[in-house]
Amino acid sequence: MDVAGSGLLEITAEYESFRLGKEIDGALYLESDPQWFRAILAGVVENQKVVDPLIRQALTEDWPLSRLDSTLRAILRAGVYELMERKDVPIAVIVSEYVDIAKAFYEEEEPKLVNAVLDRVSRRIRGEGRGRDAS
Repeated sequence: MDVAGSGLLEITAEYESFRLGKEIDGALYLESDPQWFRAILAGVVENQKVVDPLIRQALTEDWPLSRLDSTLRAILRAGVYELMERKDVPIAVIVSEYVDIAKAFYEEEEPKLVNAVLDRVSRRIRGEGRGRDAS
C-alpha cells in the first residue's frame, strides 16, 4: 500500500487473486488464510498509530522507522499487530514466522532486525520475549 498508493481492499484483492498460492517468477507463494490475511492488513491500518510508536521504541536512535524500506516496515507492522492481537499464539511462533518472511525478501541484516524488534516489542506489550529465561 505504501509503494502503490493503493487502498486496503485493492491490495487484499490483488494478493488473494494473483499471489497467495500462486507461482510468480519461479517462486511459489504459499496458501494462506484469506480471512486472517485481511484481518492483519486491516488491523495494521486501523492500529498504525499504536503499532508505529511500538516499532520506533524498539529501534535504535540511528535507525528511525522512516529509514526502513517499505517492505521491512510492512513486515514489522504486521508482526507487531499479531503480537498485540493474537495472545493465543506463542511469541516464538509469531517472531519465527516474521523472521521467515523477512528471509524471503532479504539475505543480510534485516531478518535479524525483525527478530530483535519483535522480541523487544513482545517484552513491552506482553512482558516476555522470545528468549526469556524460564526462571
